[in-house]
Amino acid sequence: MPPVAQQIADWFGTLLRGPLAGLRGADPVLGLAVMVLAALVVASVLNRRLRLPRLLGYLLVGALASPALLDLLERTDLDPWKPLIDLAVAALVFELGTRLRPRWLLDNPWLAASSVLEAAAAAAAVGLALVLLGAPAASAAAAAALAAATSPVITMAALLEARPRGQVAERLLMLSAINSVLAVLAIKLWPVLAQGVSASDSLALLGNASAVIFGSLLVGLACGVLLDRLALLHQDLATMPVLQLALVILAALLAVAWGLSPFMTLLVAGMTARSRMRHRLTVEPYLGSAGAALTVMLFVSFGVLSTVTDLLNLLPWVLAIIVARLIGKGLAIFATARPSGLSWRQAAALTLALQPMSSLSVLLVADSFGWRTQLPGADANVIQALLVATTLMQLSGPLWTLLPLKHVVREADETQS
Repeated sequence: MPPVAQQIADWFGTLLRGPLAGLRGADPVLGLAVMVLAALVVASVLNRRLRLPRLLGYLLVGALASPALLDLLERTDLDPWKPLIDLAVAALVFELGTRLRPRWLLDNPWLAASSVLEAAAAAAAVGLALVLLGAPAASAAAAAALAAATSPVITMAALLEARPRGQVAERLLMLSAINSVLAVLAIKLWPVLAQGVSASDSLALLGNASAVIFGSLLVGLACGVLLDRLALLHQDLATMPVLQLALVILAALLAVAWGLSPFMTLLVAGMTARSRMRHRLTVEPYLGSAGAALTVMLFVSFGVLSTVTDLLNLLPWVLAIIVARLIGKGLAIFATARPSGLSWRQAAALTLALQPMSSLSVLLVADSFGWRTQLPGADANVIQALLVATTLMQLSGPLWTLLPLKHVVREADETQS
């Protein structure tokens, strides 16, 4: 940052840090509450004056308040809020599940192939690029697996805000769900690479991963059926968001308690509820006003968790992750575009919209936001480079998602933001 800009930032931070520190001293949760109020104002101004997505405003306010910039909030300030933030993530994942059509994968095998190929190609490209730049192979593999995921939370929230209609938006939801599931499984299998376990231990880990998959499927199916049965007892549509939030909490808590994947459980619960209830399932955006409030808090928190520590030192690795990921996904999408029914313009839009990176695969299984412990043995510099790349792609995520849909394939109304 230039000296003058740094001086202005320091002055502004000092001006705000005093009153905010007083609020945090009185109650540690007040700091984030003040930032949420500020985010609502900033997002509204950006949306009205510059036609930028509101989500971008939430992320930017959180980033400005983070230790990376003005240091108004510490990451530990978010820990008291983590149950609510997890609930916001869970609500969006459940809502994503209600919008997926698994039958589409059977009807269009090339779409199924594209879903797996784009994740595998992105992971392979990122892993190879990091190894060529000198990163340890096992750590590069971990970073590659996580980098393959597109943020389903940013994708879902952005599409709810813009309400696009078209094939690219539908494929974006499907692909982000599938590559995130693959990232969750990669974390479960990480010890095989990280610690060089024996063959018997490897079989045990594979068995555990299988148990996680089938257990998550069963719990998700049960919760979806439960919502269907409860909805029959409550014909009043006003109670549906309440039932859905209660189900989201139940599914997430059961998954955590039994060592399953909350992401997979909630995704299956949403798909099951949609399959059984069909027109009876009326999912309001963000699962009602309570979910909308939680979503604002979630995106402010994403901004606070931003990190650009050692950006200059790690810049080659950060750029390698971003560029290799773009190339890998692009090659896979374009290779399967025509057979799967996409035009070249649609393929380009889908490639760009898949770029927001995700920390969701670890966010939902960590006890706090210091989630590096989920990858024991991983090289600290590789993980930091991944975090910086994720920060850059998350903060710009709403633009990556919405601009192609609005200006390349015009599936979203440009007046909606």
